[in-house]
Amino acid sequence: MDAKAKQQELANNFEQGENSQLNTDVEADVEAFPDFDSMKLRNELLRGIYSYGFERPSAIQQRAIVPLAEGKDVIAQAQSGTGKTATFTIGVLSRIDTSVNDVQALILSPSRELAVQSHRVVKSLSIHMKDVRTHILTGGTPISDDLQALRQGVQVISGCPGRVFDMIDRGALNTNSIKILVLDEADEMLSKGFEDIIRDIFQTLPSDVQVGLFSATLPPECLDVTKKFMNKPVHILVKQEELTLQGINQFYVNCEREQWKYETLCDLYNDVNITQAVIFCNSRRKVDWLTDRMTRDNFTVSATHGSLDPADRRKIMDEFRTGSSRVLITTDLLARGIDVQQVSVVINYDLPRNRENYLHRIGRSGRFGRKGLAINFVTQEDMRELRELERFYDTQIEPLPSNVASLIE
Repeated sequence: MDAKAKQQELANNFEQGENSQLNTDVEADVEAFPDFDSMKLRNELLRGIYSYGFERPSAIQQRAIVPLAEGKDVIAQAQSGTGKTATFTIGVLSRIDTSVNDVQALILSPSRELAVQSHRVVKSLSIHMKDVRTHILTGGTPISDDLQALRQGVQVISGCPGRVFDMIDRGALNTNSIKILVLDEADEMLSKGFEDIIRDIFQTLPSDVQVGLFSATLPPECLDVTKKFMNKPVHILVKQEELTLQGINQFYVNCEREQWKYETLCDLYNDVNITQAVIFCNSRRKVDWLTDRMTRDNFTVSATHGSLDPADRRKIMDEFRTGSSRVLITTDLLARGIDVQQVSVVINYDLPRNRENYLHRIGRSGRFGRKGLAINFVTQEDMRELRELERFYDTQIEPLPSNVASLIE
């Protein structure tokens, strides 16, 4: 069977899930490596890891980096803030042949912010690796810049499915040399919103491409989809009830009525010295309303959501990362895409409509072992949903105590 026929067969498997070899999942024990030195990574990559500030691997890094470096398919699930991005970028860089100036790795993300984050980590970790070229492919940027970068030669692409497929369709992105495909936030990437274009991209890849899936949550329906296009994947899965929110203090404030939430927010800011905070709302309209109201009341805040121009979103996120903006109001667009070490408080002005997004939201605080605080504003009508969240994550969300300021010192 020639390569093109194999690609078509693999694409058909994506739709139908009928290939018994691809359906064989590996549920074996995965070795945990206690330190980066024992992973037998190339020296220049190891230098990049330590230069980045890592001293020891997190639990997901201990288990997932080596299988990726060995070329195995991997399904990895771990709580937000535990180092998943570094895990798959280290795995990707382990697979790159720096003497070959072709695209060898493709990292796909559901949002521009996540693609930028992965791109930034790849560049940082490869700082001591000679001749590693990486490029970001997302909407909202000049196509001419992408075409020029691809002509000059790129080895690692981090991007969003739409722009990536556009470059493939134009013939600018040659996928024949791609060794590894990573889907970041795999539960969203394999949802109905992205499934068709992921299939179209997959259809252009070599039949033996390595696949890595990474997410904080992987519902059963997503795991069913993986059987269609992965080859004996190593499972590194955290059971739903074990997706703990350790290190994040969770509380709620019963505001009773929607119109009383704003007054509660103002009171909270008077009582607590917040280094940096993210406030989540369920709609763009609510984000705009809250931003205007807080600005009128002399609070310094910034806001972002999907309706903003990509350049404006980039500027706002850069200001938030550097600390020139302390409070960011956003929708779930960025629940998965904010990686700011200084975030001390997450406020759910609205409870998320999707239970999985609760973990993604409050995981913005307490990043990789840091102490965090999540405060949920609820009305009387929200109390039932709050209890559902407790049951879903096997956690406790207590009333906000009077000494809340001491919890984030």
